[in-house]
Amino acid sequence: MPRQLVECVPNFSEGRDAGKIDAIVEAALAVPEVVLLDREADADHNRSVLTLAGPPAAVADAAFRAVEKAVALIDLTQQQGAHPRIGAADVVPFIPIEGVTLEECVHLAERLGAEIWSKLKVPVYLYESAARRPERANLENIRRGQFEALVREMGTVPARDPDIGDPICHPTAGATVTGARKFLIAYNINLNTPDVAIAKRIAKTIRFSSGGFRYVKSMGVMLASRNLAQVSINLTDFEQTPMHVVFEAVRREAERYGVAVAGSEIVGLIPRKAIELSAEYFLRYENFSPELVLESRIASALAARSGLPKFLVALASPSATPGGGSAAAAAAAMSAALGCMVTRLAKLESAAFEDDRRFFTAAVDRDAEAFNAVMLAYKRPKAERAPFIEEALHGAAEVPLQVVERIYSMEQRLDALEIPARFASDLSVAKALAVAARAGALENVHINLESIQDADFKGAVTARLQRLR
Repeated sequence: MPRQLVECVPNFSEGRDAGKIDAIVEAALAVPEVVLLDREADADHNRSVLTLAGPPAAVADAAFRAVEKAVALIDLTQQQGAHPRIGAADVVPFIPIEGVTLEECVHLAERLGAEIWSKLKVPVYLYESAARRPERANLENIRRGQFEALVREMGTVPARDPDIGDPICHPTAGATVTGARKFLIAYNINLNTPDVAIAKRIAKTIRFSSGGFRYVKSMGVMLASRNLAQVSINLTDFEQTPMHVVFEAVRREAERYGVAVAGSEIVGLIPRKAIELSAEYFLRYENFSPELVLESRIASALAARSGLPKFLVALASPSATPGGGSAAAAAAAMSAALGCMVTRLAKLESAAFEDDRRFFTAAVDRDAEAFNAVMLAYKRPKAERAPFIEEALHGAAEVPLQVVERIYSMEQRLDALEIPARFASDLSVAKALAVAARAGALENVHINLESIQDADFKGAVTARLQRLR
């Protein structure tokens, strides 16, 4: 049976309390088959967005657990932010990724909605492809007036009756919207002005409901933390209305008001095809990196979920490979991964550490392959094995030597990092892993050199090690 993958992007009305967001994430990830592809929190919007992926049933289960935790923790009577909302768990869309149809995602949304009402007593609206009323295909129609209006009107205004559940608004968690849709890109363009009225006028110009671009939803908001106005955009079909077309329209409109674009940002993930359609504009994204590509993040997340346990089982097995050299490379890869983490959290350049992580990850298998080549050489007929053994030993020494050289370079970058104190322990672990990885790889270099007869090769290796010292 082909693999089935669904994405779920729940939005929660909390972007300031990290403890609450952590608890919601932990609740979702209690489902073993589900991976977290991305996590965004915005204090100005007072909103967090998770990107979950996995098999359909597992993702629906994870979504419910996250909603359940949000309902318990978030009180909308005490919550304020720039982003419109009607619920603690405000909107929970399902998106087909692989081996799943949009119609199947509609059924997932209906199942989730029924569970939210029956177990949590939070009424549910269905939107986009799951909408049961034409006017509810658009989320903004459901959100009109936000939580405060919904509390007053539900049960008295028939148009506000939910699709699932009684017309009784939850007193603190409001209501939840769920549905199924194609992939949506959340794309914000920041203006170098604090005048939010300009952002609102531009948003009105470009959004479809006001006569602008098809497949564009937008609003103007204020980023108090940066004293900037923002045009906050949802692209519901990036193939029909590409990102760069919208960017240029915002830029031109801003110029009419004497304002420039300060930068743009992607919230969550972006499909590879969207990048291909707008490649020439990538360098204008404030936060662009390859890890923002949806397909790349799914692949790495699934590999991370299954790869490490599989590697550890192989490492513990009674066979020579993988062995100490592979373990050393794996430790170096973890050190590099922590380097990526702390630089990204500190808003620093992470590309060098990401390159290191890929190099060391590949070295795990390269080291095992080199050792296997030595074993195969020894199995050749005795009369002809010597040159094959010597060549294989060269490779077995070269792989850990390259690992050592790369670690020295990475350690220098780790030592030079200037990061906030709250990330210090993660940086310390990265440095400790690098030291252990270097010691392990050096041991593999030396043990292979002992068996090599080629004096020139041994001299060259020794010289490379001395240059590192």
